Amino acid sequence: MTVSTHTQTGRVFRLPDLGEGLTEAELVRWLVAVGEEIAVDQPIAEVETAKAVVEVPSPFGGTVAVLHGEPGETLDVGAPLITVAQPAEMGALTAEEGDSAGEMGALAAEKGDSAGDAYRTEERAGSAAPASGTAASPAEQGSGSGNVLIGYGTPGHAAGGRTRRRKGAAASSAPSALSAPSLSASPSAEEPARTTTTGQAVRVVSPIVRRRARELGVALAAVAGTGPDGLILRRDVESAASVSGTGSPISAAQPPISAAQPPISAAQAPISAAQAPTSAAQAPISAGERDARTGLPIVSRTAVKGVRKAIAQAMVRSRSEIPEATVWVDADATALVEMRAELKRRDPHTPSLLAFIARFVLAGLAKYPELATRIDETGARGAGEGDGQEIVAFDGVNLGFAAQTDRGLVVPVIRGAQALSAREIDAQLRRLTGLAREGKASPADLTGGTFTLNNYGVFGVDGSAAIINHPEAAILGVGRIVDRPWAVDGELAVRKVVQLTLTFDHRVCDGGTAGGFLRYVADAVEQPGSVLADL
Repeated sequence: MTVSTHTQTGRVFRLPDLGEGLTEAELVRWLVAVGEEIAVDQPIAEVETAKAVVEVPSPFGGTVAVLHGEPGETLDVGAPLITVAQPAEMGALTAEEGDSAGEMGALAAEKGDSAGDAYRTEERAGSAAPASGTAASPAEQGSGSGNVLIGYGTPGHAAGGRTRRRKGAAASSAPSALSAPSLSASPSAEEPARTTTTGQAVRVVSPIVRRRARELGVALAAVAGTGPDGLILRRDVESAASVSGTGSPISAAQPPISAAQPPISAAQAPISAAQAPTSAAQAPISAGERDARTGLPIVSRTAVKGVRKAIAQAMVRSRSEIPEATVWVDADATALVEMRAELKRRDPHTPSLLAFIARFVLAGLAKYPELATRIDETGARGAGEGDGQEIVAFDGVNLGFAAQTDRGLVVPVIRGAQALSAREIDAQLRRLTGLAREGKASPADLTGGTFTLNNYGVFGVDGSAAIINHPEAAILGVGRIVDRPWAVDGELAVRKVVQLTLTFDHRVCDGGTAGGFLRYVADAVEQPGSVLADL
């Protein structure tokens, strides 16, 4: 199965695997209409997966013949998305033939797992070279984009690169391929390089990464990807921009986020990183319809899909696979609150309380690294080993934090957080929270966490036994900071008290480790000066 199919009436572009092995996506809206002329790599639709909202570009140009699906419809990966025809082909296309093409695509999408695996393997191939090693046919040359995943890149045998058509204008003619990629491209350039000097397609999956490269003026052909199989991620682009001086990396002097970082509610649990929400479509209700079980009138029926479906699956999997345990402690945060207030009087860009607590958490994980590990299924790896599990430890911490947005719950991830100061963590919290609320966070921003921090105190909640963000091993919850009576040197006083709750996977450690970590974080909250002096 390929991402596009040649038919007698046009080329059928099928919904590609948008990353992370997702199997379906909801069609949010069409960006083109039947009869419209489109260019190669022009966005044709906006789709929403359980991880993010992305624009899907067409891997070839022509005239839009058939749009397979309606906004709000859920499409399987591999199902027909759009049929594009050349001008000479349009006369032969009828509605009946369009429906037939859709039926053929649906039939192909129903094939076994082996076909799906082959499809994903082909989509993730970073170049357009035929798998068999044979030369491409003349009909195939220049017919589409080299990277069939979402239409990025140019085949090595093509005449040259392409540029995306500007809105309201026809596509410009393709320039010649770059002879020598430059790390820093002019900010006014319409599109960064799509190919390397060897003609291999640039390994980019996310449209957001390409847009970020355009904003920073970075030539993708000169960027070394750190993702799987050399995939270029957002951080690679921003790192390249920082090195070349063309970008605007996050400044430590950026205004901090509010101390009350929006978390998830106590009744919710963070879903696996990178799961972005979707709008829930309500089914029409017949007047007077009543529930047979309760006898009450039914107000609405809402399909469980998108983020709600992802949350449900993650919660069930976490609870069914992880033998979790929970410990908690109340901590006197008076010194921390007073220290930050004093710093804020001197500098309005002082990190938030959440950033300080995150810094304490990272210091605690350095002492108790078991809580930032993961359990993997080993399977049969050798004679006598049999099936089993192994604890995977990492050199570093990717810190996830639960963030509630208007579009649902997401868990952005600060990668390599162990190397950041409280001020740098604060800047990352602000940046990722902003992306999540705007719906611009990429899958790379929402995946790969090894420990999650959950600040539910902003909802007025003191504590919660949160569900672990599978496949991580622990999650720390932070309740509201509230005035309470507290014994200080044998005397009763009113202090700022916060409850810290740790839920951990009992397979990776015992209560002693969990208790030691929680006590360390609590002591840091109560005596922040002494801990920060050692960081």
